[in-house]
Amino acid sequence: MIKKDVIVIGAGASGMMCAIECGKRGRSVLVLDHASKIGRKIRISGGGSCNFTNINMSPTNFLSNNPHFCKSAFSRFTPDAFIAILEKHGVKYEEREQGQLFCAKSSEEIIRMLEKESNDAGVNIILNCRIQDVKKEDSFMVSTNHGIFESESLVIATGGASYPQSGASGIGYKIAKQFGLKITELKPGLVPFIFSLEDLKIFGELSGISIDAAIKCNKMEFRGSILFTHKGLSGPAILQISSYWKEGDAIVIDLLPDIDIYGIFIEKQQSKSKIEIHNLLSQYLPSRFAKIWCESNIQSKPVNQYNEKELKGIAHRVNNWVVKPKSTEDFKTAEVTLGGIDTNELSSKTMESRKVKGLYFTGEVIDVTGQLGGYNLHWAWACGFVAGQHA
Repeated sequence: MIKKDVIVIGAGASGMMCAIECGKRGRSVLVLDHASKIGRKIRISGGGSCNFTNINMSPTNFLSNNPHFCKSAFSRFTPDAFIAILEKHGVKYEEREQGQLFCAKSSEEIIRMLEKESNDAGVNIILNCRIQDVKKEDSFMVSTNHGIFESESLVIATGGASYPQSGASGIGYKIAKQFGLKITELKPGLVPFIFSLEDLKIFGELSGISIDAAIKCNKMEFRGSILFTHKGLSGPAILQISSYWKEGDAIVIDLLPDIDIYGIFIEKQQSKSKIEIHNLLSQYLPSRFAKIWCESNIQSKPVNQYNEKELKGIAHRVNNWVVKPKSTEDFKTAEVTLGGIDTNELSSKTMESRKVKGLYFTGEVIDVTGQLGGYNLHWAWACGFVAGQHA
């Protein structure tokens, strides 16, 4: 039997950061992961360029039953702290829209950086390792297909339920429940919507078309691209609002957020233009969408045949297109998991369980979920760093 000071289950962003920090403190550390390589979600983040943080980091970019829980970790590990590690290893990065930071080359550079840091910190990693059982007596006993390992501290960094194709299994929740910790409701987050049957019949043929729009739901609003799919709606703005949507809610889409379409309508009416309304909208929106949208929302006719009240009503619909999704897609396409281990069960300063001494949780398995744009990876780095100072 191999005995270590710390065992970390999960070689993702939070698990690797925690292991590195534990190793720097002189702790003997073993990381166990079922995958054949470390950091599977890191590799695919940002389309392979890894959106590793966001310079506009704020607790307001996160959902949790306790919105204050993440503050301590973010105050101790900032975007600048992660950038400093990148610069130490010569990893070039670039800022894109809305403060998002990406690798200038590839996410593989961050993987190599984590491997170098863990080697320097004396961290041992066993891959292709399946967890069979976890027990605690005087110490933690972790049974695997590679044998039984013992440790004083145990860190669960197994991720959420999203992206099961990358290996997510929900084992972290199972271990938490085993030790009596509460789990809040789990739901797919940052996930496409599925149209109602009625809307699917109307808009299903628009698959592949995208529109720059503003989307509102439950007092939240996001601006960005929306993409029509063969099942419903996707794209960055849709993924963002999906985390705030609840079953039965409608979303409100402003199709032309930068354009005074009512003013354009009036100008055309006053010049006695005979342009059909769907052709006029086609100057600002994809023509196939404009035609189908007009057919399902208004009676399209030449602009000069409407009165001002009718044009005002059409403009209002353009700026407030109401869509009531049937549902979201499931965890297979969700980028993150909403909900997780109840933050009341953990110390925000250490990530340690309040019930079980030496048991820590980090990353997506906790009920802290970020918006799109590097926030979730930064939460992983930050809470992993914090746990690594104590485990």
